Amino acid sequence: MTKPSLPELLHAAVTAVGGTERPGQVAMAEAVAEAIDDGSHLLVQAGTGTGKSLGYLVPALAHGERVVVATATLALQRQLVERDLPRTVDALHPLLRRRPEFAMLKGRSNYLCLHRLHEGMPQDEEEGLFDQFEAAAPTSKLGQDLLRLRDWADETETGDRDNLTPGVSDRAWAQVSVSSRECLGATKCAYGAECFAEMARERAKLADVVVTNHALLAIDAIEGAPVLPQHEVLIVDEAHELVSRVTGVATGELTPGQVNRAVRRAAKLVNEKAADQLQTAAEGFERLMELALPGRLEEIPEDLGYALMALRDACRTVISAIGGTRDKSVQDEDAVRKQALASVESVHDVAERITNGSEWDVVWYERHDRFGASLRVAPMSVSGLLREKLFADRSVVLTSATLKLGGDFNGVGASLGLGPEGAEGDDLPQWKGVDVGSPFDYPRQGILYVAKHLARPARDGDRGDMLDELTELIQAAGGRTLGLFSSMRAAQLAAEELRTRIPEFPILLQGEETLGELIKNFAADPRTCLFGTLSLWQGVDVPGPSCQLVVMDKIPFPRPDDPLMSARQKAVEDAGGNGFMAVAATHAALLMAQGAGRLVRASGDRGVVAVLDQRLATARYGSYLKASLPDFWYTTDRNQVRKSLAAIEHRQSPGRGSCGAGTARDNTGPRNRRRGPGARSLGGAAEARSRCRAQTRRRTATTLPRMVASSPGMGS
Repeated sequence: MTKPSLPELLHAAVTAVGGTERPGQVAMAEAVAEAIDDGSHLLVQAGTGTGKSLGYLVPALAHGERVVVATATLALQRQLVERDLPRTVDALHPLLRRRPEFAMLKGRSNYLCLHRLHEGMPQDEEEGLFDQFEAAAPTSKLGQDLLRLRDWADETETGDRDNLTPGVSDRAWAQVSVSSRECLGATKCAYGAECFAEMARERAKLADVVVTNHALLAIDAIEGAPVLPQHEVLIVDEAHELVSRVTGVATGELTPGQVNRAVRRAAKLVNEKAADQLQTAAEGFERLMELALPGRLEEIPEDLGYALMALRDACRTVISAIGGTRDKSVQDEDAVRKQALASVESVHDVAERITNGSEWDVVWYERHDRFGASLRVAPMSVSGLLREKLFADRSVVLTSATLKLGGDFNGVGASLGLGPEGAEGDDLPQWKGVDVGSPFDYPRQGILYVAKHLARPARDGDRGDMLDELTELIQAAGGRTLGLFSSMRAAQLAAEELRTRIPEFPILLQGEETLGELIKNFAADPRTCLFGTLSLWQGVDVPGPSCQLVVMDKIPFPRPDDPLMSARQKAVEDAGGNGFMAVAATHAALLMAQGAGRLVRASGDRGVVAVLDQRLATARYGSYLKASLPDFWYTTDRNQVRKSLAAIEHRQSPGRGSCGAGTARDNTGPRNRRRGPGARSLGGAAEARSRCRAQTRRRTATTLPRMVASSPGMGS
């Protein structure tokens, strides 16, 4: 039997999931297959709706070697494991004459720990363990969550937290899970043979496709001890998130609470001298942290240096003492000892890292109203780490809807440790970038509106003109608004003000309910608006009439006092580069591209992305930012945008649009180089509608952008 071709395999897979092949998907599959065959690296931008999951799964499965797929979000992991992979494997089985196996693998703390569930968890204040189920009141939220977890433990086959519906609080989950450092190990644990985390690892070893997350991929790269099974192909989906996730894993933190927990856990397991040494060091560190002011520490102050050295040395003493003493009076001593050791080692590692000092690390203080002060350390850049660890000994494919910033892949490539595309060098991984486009006709489906008339936003300044503009836009759209704000404070102020101004449009605010509930309620009622910050810029998928206006209050540059971002920017400038463009503008471009991507999620979607920051139209870097966004029809005309939103709202409102409007066309709409061939104006639709309502309104919409008339359900 001849080997099936890639087009045959892709057609079978797409048919199995009930989809339609798209040119971009075919181009992506061919590029991925070529990279895998050559052992080379690929960055591929695939717009929303391309079907990129099958675009990489089909060539990966056809190749036959083990592949690891790393994603950033739980939603995509579930889609791959519960929908795409089962259907694709079934569809390809007759053609490949084999049935590839697949498995999910996450970090240990994502799985229920049977030892902790049944034996209890070590407590901080006294010897032994305590029964968390008895300690929590059965009527409390924590008690109810724990009882539900105990029942779920008898039913679940995976022990994976994400398979528990509805979920439980982080506090409840912490009672029944362990970190990798706290784990006793399968050979020492009484429940090792039934361990959910160990079973997940065994399934992954036998699988052809292992689906994991960016965090575990980072741990695998940074810690040196392999967590993932050997594999020949790595596919990183949602790759725009990778640098952020790797940075998070590589960031260390010290707080007085964390240090005091380590003291309490170790005190009963070591001799009095070692315990007193750690207690004294902890008290000295806590006194310093009470006076800590937020900001970067370009040099470690002498008093902090002494405090950290005292902590480091005390932790070393305790670690040695814990290993050399036994106390049979402690119930389940191994578990108590392991948790204490994990706590002390964590403090030791961060204290030693900061004490040793590195020109590649950034150290700073943070202060939270609720949690107090913390000392943090993060790598100046993870590009070197990624170049060394990510691109060695395997073919790597990185894909996302937003990888081209400012018109090319080099900005994202540099953050990943890659040289300019096509650059030659012994230590430079060879790669190429491919943009397979989008199935959506952005110039006809959306408008990019920049409110050029507004005052330039000042940090934490009064933006009454912005709130006026936002109010009018929401009224024109009839609700249907996703408000993306550069800070939580800005989102809260806007929600409070507009709830008073336009009470007829319900406004949901991030933080007042779980994100899932907010998005569900936003999608259910077209008159509703949803306001929030960072997670909404990337985490909302609401096709249809409920999201037809996406508003960004201002360009989301990092805060000038962000220690890590400002340090990275200064490092680029010291090397002779443009720190603002390399760091701040790139950060903003990525977020804006993701935010603008919330508007068009399906071929029938129509609407407006409104940026209420004049700098996008007036600043020199504005063209770079606009080049990173979908190719929407562009305008700064506020009246035109209001008419467009009103026209869209009119077509979506129940009981309207029944006069057959839209069958006529004219060519009176504004001309623009981004209009695209064959674009139609609203003129004909408005004219037909006006004949039904009033001849005097015949020309109301003749100046509206041509993209609107082509909207399904709007008379086209």
